[in-house]
Amino acid sequence: MSGPGRLNLITDVPGLSVGNAEDQAAMSGATVLLADSSMVAAVDVRGGGPGTRETDALSPAAVVDRIHAICLSGGSAYGLAAADGVMSWLGAQGRGLKAGGMTVPIVPGAILFDLNNGGDKSWGMEPPYRALGIQAAKTAGKRFFLGNSGAGLGAKAGRLKGGLGSASWLLGDWSVGALVAVNPRGSVVHPGTDSFYAWYLEQDSELGNQRPPGKPIQDLADMEELAAPALGTNTTLAIVATDAPLTKDEAARLAIMAQDGFARAIRPVHTPFDGDIVFAVSTGDGSGVGANALVQLGMVAADCVARAIARGVFEAKTSPIYPCYRDHYGR
Repeated sequence: MSGPGRLNLITDVPGLSVGNAEDQAAMSGATVLLADSSMVAAVDVRGGGPGTRETDALSPAAVVDRIHAICLSGGSAYGLAAADGVMSWLGAQGRGLKAGGMTVPIVPGAILFDLNNGGDKSWGMEPPYRALGIQAAKTAGKRFFLGNSGAGLGAKAGRLKGGLGSASWLLGDWSVGALVAVNPRGSVVHPGTDSFYAWYLEQDSELGNQRPPGKPIQDLADMEELAAPALGTNTTLAIVATDAPLTKDEAARLAIMAQDGFARAIRPVHTPFDGDIVFAVSTGDGSGVGANALVQLGMVAADCVARAIARGVFEAKTSPIYPCYRDHYGR
């Protein structure tokens, strides 16, 4: 069998759950991917303005071989505290690495910039992100909302409202999924049309029955649909997951290949203004799949990332500052 999973979400990969939490006043939020037990993980960073936690531990040369959750958050550097909340919650559940009589959950994380989106950021000494991380972990499940949810609440995509997107694909005995918080400086829509760059990858009307653009890009240097430039103020964050039993090295290659999903859905991408990151995780036993299988997994993962990016924008609702795709194009 081949095609989108039952939910068309990253949680179609067995052993995973996702939780979202939002602060509506601040117009920001956090998203957590939890493993039922633990998962092999790697990361690939391409953008010029990343904000991360525990990513060095995911290097193939590092001793950490499995992690317990990944946290994506708004809030720029403030949002890194969301992973502290996830870690505290996991530790209280006794979930984590056993070390010297202690339990230490390993929770890598990454953040996007949403500080100038019109929300109230006057939080003084108590930014909301640690509490949002705890809330997201508590509410994690197989089903979750897209668009203005979790880390996607305050996001923008070029000049449109960004959001949280997800997609999946069944590949024989294995599943592949992607979860993306979409906040790029680049545009996700073909200029002068209502067609997503990723229109050709649509499955089961997940993007509202996309049409081909109908005309070529007339000016390859036109930047009209991009967000206004400001260093470090954009970022697209992605997680790709599979139950194929990847080694840590294979997970690293999967993350690299999945980055091409950004290029299929966003133009331009990996700019100096973005902190683009792809995490790759496997819930398998780490025994390895081999090069040939990895080629197919990487191809499908990149497509899932592109579909998830478009879905995140398609499912988003208009905010006080950014028009959403459906309102802007009347779809």
